[in-house]
Amino acid sequence: MPELPEVEVVRLGLVDHVVGRTISSVAVHDVRSVRRHLPGPGDFAARLTGREVVGAARRGKYLWLQLDGDDAVLCHLGMSGQFLISAPDAPPTRHQRVALDLSDGTQLRFADQRIFGGMSFSEGGSELPAEIAHIARDPLDPQFDAAEFDRRIRKRETGVKRALLDQTLISGVGNIYADESLWRSRLHYARNTRHLTRREVATLLGHVTDVMGEALAQGGTSFDALYVNVNGNSGYFDRSLQAYGQEGEPCERCGTPIRRDAFMNRSSYWCPTCQHRPRQGRW
Repeated sequence: MPELPEVEVVRLGLVDHVVGRTISSVAVHDVRSVRRHLPGPGDFAARLTGREVVGAARRGKYLWLQLDGDDAVLCHLGMSGQFLISAPDAPPTRHQRVALDLSDGTQLRFADQRIFGGMSFSEGGSELPAEIAHIARDPLDPQFDAAEFDRRIRKRETGVKRALLDQTLISGVGNIYADESLWRSRLHYARNTRHLTRREVATLLGHVTDVMGEALAQGGTSFDALYVNVNGNSGYFDRSLQAYGQEGEPCERCGTPIRRDAFMNRSSYWCPTCQHRPRQGRW
């Protein structure tokens, strides 16, 4: 699933190619991609037609197009969602679900192979859609409160990776960047948050910020064609991954083969030497 760096790359592309344009028409090719807009696809298209896109914003893994009149189009990429800029007369994009014709003669297409993502109209949601008000700020947000994050995470009694994946605690972090940040911090994914010191939390938060900033600078992480930016280009941070997806490869610090464990229907990658498994009773 696209995480903060990938979603931010898409947002920046929308700023360049969509902001300042008016939506002249909307075509919904698959109603499943607007299923969260309960009045239906016809109402979705009617509410967008004729509206100017005045901005593109993001909170964690969510992004939204800000419309004139303080409304918004809330979007989530899910596992495989893509926004692509194209000419209206170009052949349909593979897995194309929604198309927005823009006043400059281009078309914004939403493609989604697995249809876990989607779009919806958010009335009055320009500043922050009410639908995602529960989502925490992310560490790249200037208003992110590091002291509050420290207080909240150390009050919990759960594995530190579970905490990082909780979007109500800290947003934008998914499986890839959690594993990378924990490897850099030398913390095992099951380390109990209640036993973390303030220094460990600060170190971890610093690495979360750094790894996502580095990934953003490299266009995000692309393992296949499911994640691309609005021009169809892939990111290349996958070449810099030191833990995630590196099962059996030598740890870059100590040479111990990276291990993969099953974790929440996903996987966790970690170094048995650098990231000591918690002792019984310390989970």
